[in-house]
Amino acid sequence: TMQTYHGSQHNLLSGIPPSSGLSFTRINIFETLSLEKDTRLLFVLDIFTQVNLTQCNKTQQSNGVPPARLESRRWLILFLFTFYSLSNAYQWIQYGIINNIFMKFYGVDGFSVDWLSMVYMLVYIPFIFPVTWLLDVKGLRVTALVANALNCAGTWIKVASARSDMFWVTMLGQLFSAVAQVFILGLPARIAGVWFGADEVSTACSIGVFGNQMGIAIGFLLPPILVPNGNDMNELAHNIRVMFYISAGVATFIFVLVAIVFEETPENPPSLSQAQARSTCADKYSYTASIFRLLVNKPFMLLVISYGLNVGCFYAVSTLLNRMIIEHYPGEEVNAGRIGLTIVTAGMGGSLICGIWLDKTKTYKLTTLIVYVLTLVGMLVYAFTLNLGHLWVVFVTAGVLGFFMTGYLPLGFEFAVELTYPESEGTSSGLLNCSAQIFGIIFTIGQGKIMDRWGTFAGNIFLCIFLLIGTIMTGFIKSELHRQKANKQAEVHTESVSTFSADV
Repeated sequence: TMQTYHGSQHNLLSGIPPSSGLSFTRINIFETLSLEKDTRLLFVLDIFTQVNLTQCNKTQQSNGVPPARLESRRWLILFLFTFYSLSNAYQWIQYGIINNIFMKFYGVDGFSVDWLSMVYMLVYIPFIFPVTWLLDVKGLRVTALVANALNCAGTWIKVASARSDMFWVTMLGQLFSAVAQVFILGLPARIAGVWFGADEVSTACSIGVFGNQMGIAIGFLLPPILVPNGNDMNELAHNIRVMFYISAGVATFIFVLVAIVFEETPENPPSLSQAQARSTCADKYSYTASIFRLLVNKPFMLLVISYGLNVGCFYAVSTLLNRMIIEHYPGEEVNAGRIGLTIVTAGMGGSLICGIWLDKTKTYKLTTLIVYVLTLVGMLVYAFTLNLGHLWVVFVTAGVLGFFMTGYLPLGFEFAVELTYPESEGTSSGLLNCSAQIFGIIFTIGQGKIMDRWGTFAGNIFLCIFLLIGTIMTGFIKSELHRQKANKQAEVHTESVSTFSADV
């Protein structure tokens, strides 16, 4: 008598889980089996095993789910993303770091120039949901092309704004670049998940964030050098125009590269969790339902708020850095840019180290909490030493602050993916960044007003209070590493099938 059962229902096949999708033939023998009959039984089982394994492989191939395998061109895709993220991030801070020069050139107040940075934060909030929907529906390549088209358009519009009566044109160009940022900022975790293996995702995400940080670093460094302070308005206009032409040329070159080279997904999924995600029927996915599941995920929502507090503080410090340094060290616009460069380059090292550490240890919550505590300590030290009158002290404390504050960025992305798997990485990252933009606007305006009335020390202590709140909230996050569990379960299933096949 022959009956078909799922593998786990027969003692000989107990190593095969029901979820593997394999079915086997059971033979009822109503007598004590001799050696000869045992041999015949195993022979029959082997025949039926081969038949079912062949059918399973055909089913997987017909569903378009090839075996997990890494592809070398994943690094090309990652570095291409890094370059266009750099181009966009540079434009965010290029006005703020020479705030006083643009105030004089355009004849506006400091708050108006601050809005050239804050527009990046403001635009992100209403656009993030349609953009993450577009990412889920159309994929990485379309998102990359739209981002670069907008970024390129913004840089060329700003070329036409190098006149003292064209502040509204420069704001329009910055608006285009700000919209482009919405298509960029949340992609590191998505690209890492789609293109990289389970032991590489955190490092890949860190490199993706690295591009944003490098762009900010160059934005701190180059504008004070390209546009030195002076009273000759014609010379200022010429220098500003040169700076804008450089931005436009780089953005155009990267746009062409993306159009030619950037790909949607690798042919083979890079990890077992990604293979599982690909096998999910697309018609069963609901973007609205995904958003709702994220909003009711308590650990994730705690991370959303704590991430927003940390990164919002970074946005405020970066936007107002020129004002902080000039208040205590007049005429040091170039060194203000170098201090900003120190903050971000130190953070790039922190990001990379944290990414490698996560890939090795998988200690997401512990690492995130430690980095958050050290960010708070770094901010306190920076606040208490800024007015000592020694620029070298500011460089050191700013570097320590940057190592942990901006090193936290990829930690938040990767921890969010773990807490929310199998939800889209773009959606979870988008919500994190939305929180950061909201708090960034609040902190930039709030700290700016406090600095105008009570000075930079009070403004920095204002930020320290919210970093303390974020540290406490991080401690309450329940660490549920869903993506790691999915990878381990998939590995166990694969090993079970391989072991059974070898035994048979």
